[in-house]
Amino acid sequence: MPKTSSSRILSTPSAYAKSHYFYVQEVGTLQSLEPHISKRQNLNSFLFLTVLDGEGVLSYNGEKHRLSAGDCVFINCAQSYSHESSASHPWSLKWVHFNGPEARSYYDYYISRENPYLFHPRNILLFTDALDQLYLCHQTKSPLMELTSNKYITDIITLCFTENESLKMGEYTISAKIRQVHEYISENYRQKISLEDLSSRFFISKYHLSREYKKVYGVTLGNALASLRISHAKSMLRFSDESIDAIAQNCGFQDSAYFIKVFKRTENMTPLQYRKKW
Repeated sequence: MPKTSSSRILSTPSAYAKSHYFYVQEVGTLQSLEPHISKRQNLNSFLFLTVLDGEGVLSYNGEKHRLSAGDCVFINCAQSYSHESSASHPWSLKWVHFNGPEARSYYDYYISRENPYLFHPRNILLFTDALDQLYLCHQTKSPLMELTSNKYITDIITLCFTENESLKMGEYTISAKIRQVHEYISENYRQKISLEDLSSRFFISKYHLSREYKKVYGVTLGNALASLRISHAKSMLRFSDESIDAIAQNCGFQDSAYFIKVFKRTENMTPLQYRKKW
């Protein structure tokens, strides 16, 4: 007798999809009929699964976690992992194994922001709907199957980020002050702003400020400030006849030489080249 009842589709993506998209390796559903353990290691794959019903145990990253209905898992399968259904309350799952040229970068960034690989979202239907659509497009073999798959995998990854980032914002007592800092630099980026000035203005250690700002917004304060200034500079380059010196001063840069250096590093062209192209 089988230990599980499953419905899965294995996919072999085109060379184009492998080079340009997130692509499905396997997508499906599983209903355990009795205790059953799946073990994997050294897979060039990323796994997202959600527990629809029942209970089980996930072993990953040297830790064991009990899973129940509504839990989601997002892991890098290059690491050894296993999952086992409960004997008393066998589980049902939906999952997708996927990969892509940027999959590792997305996952590493997700983990670097201290997001968990196991979480319980507020609305599981958003995730299961995307999994259902992935299964359907591979079942029907639609003409745009690979492009559509890329869309739904991107949706799942984005949901993992937004779900956990919104939960974290409620946990950080410092986040209200960090938002004040963000609003301040958004309004005053044309002025000279230093980390020391912000530390003094908002009564927060500059080291703590740097760490917490990057944790909340995903970039350093310096990069956020430079991005605001470059965006304003691009607007002036396109919609005004101001000189490079004047634009540099208006956007908060120390001098035009430094402005040109930062602009070129960001846009891979000089301000004048940008003005001529647009």
